[in-house]
Amino acid sequence: MSTRILVTGGTGYIAGVLIRQLLASGWTVHTTMRDRKREPALRQLLGLKAGDERLRCFAADLLRDAGWAEAATGCSHMAHVASPLPVGVPRDANELIVPARDGALRALKAARDAGVQRVVMTSSVAAIAYGHGPGEHRFTERDWTRLETPGIPAYVQSKTIAERAARDWVAREGGGLEFCTVNPSVVLGPVASADYSASVVIVQSLLQGRVPALPRIGFGIVDVRDVAELHWRALTAPGMAGERFIACGGFTWLRDIAAVLREELGADARRVPTLQLPDWSVRLLAKLSPTVRAAASELGTVRHQDSSHAREVLGWVPRTPREGILATAKDLIALGVVAR
Repeated sequence: MSTRILVTGGTGYIAGVLIRQLLASGWTVHTTMRDRKREPALRQLLGLKAGDERLRCFAADLLRDAGWAEAATGCSHMAHVASPLPVGVPRDANELIVPARDGALRALKAARDAGVQRVVMTSSVAAIAYGHGPGEHRFTERDWTRLETPGIPAYVQSKTIAERAARDWVAREGGGLEFCTVNPSVVLGPVASADYSASVVIVQSLLQGRVPALPRIGFGIVDVRDVAELHWRALTAPGMAGERFIACGGFTWLRDIAAVLREELGADARRVPTLQLPDWSVRLLAKLSPTVRAAASELGTVRHQDSSHAREVLGWVPRTPREGILATAKDLIALGVVAR
């Protein structure tokens, strides 16, 4: 079996960890990035010299056709990880929807035309667990986000639309291409550089004291190392066509994330808030801020994301949320992103 793979979005958080694992397993990796000027920094993070051909970098943009065919040439597998993940709330949902959907279709077309056998796409629990109303819910891979529900955030729309478009395209035009998705919850874990994922900002904001009090919201959390491992297992296991795998280590309230930081980090957690913000005050502030408005829509909602399918089919065992939270915090402090 050929062990040459295209990993899209190689400078991203998940992709970087996945590339490291693939290289360690003997794969040759092609990767895309919007700007080839970022290649030296990626090689430095991976411990690879400029001439090491185990890694080849290609310029390709989710919104343009150029570069995709070249990047996929000679590859037997693809991990399509690239997708926009903003820190703030975009003014227009299409700022996220168009590159997520069109980028996925460009990657799939390039894969099919190059003779790639299997594509594992990074989707999200955002494509599974939204639009089902407030309260406590338990979700599996059979569930889909209900886009017809008012107020669905732009990022959630983008991930849902992109995954549905990809599955529809594979069924219609994929030929013999095997396709499956990995659907992570909020991704935390080790941070290799100051160029980190927007999900890491949750821990960063708590450590920096930018969150004065804690709204009654929570998330499913998964460690980036476990997300990369689940991709690797889906790339190598037999019979993956059509599969979908939730990647989640467990639901955690924001107040419990803050408590973990205070318990384990001592003085480094001195800015982490302790005060619980009343729901009424969050709703009041939501009238002034789109970011707070997004948080207000989550108040009290519990989304349990069931990873038992990945455990049973692929033998995947995730770390606890606590491990991911602490790994994120310690690396942010070590990198100087959070002042001591």
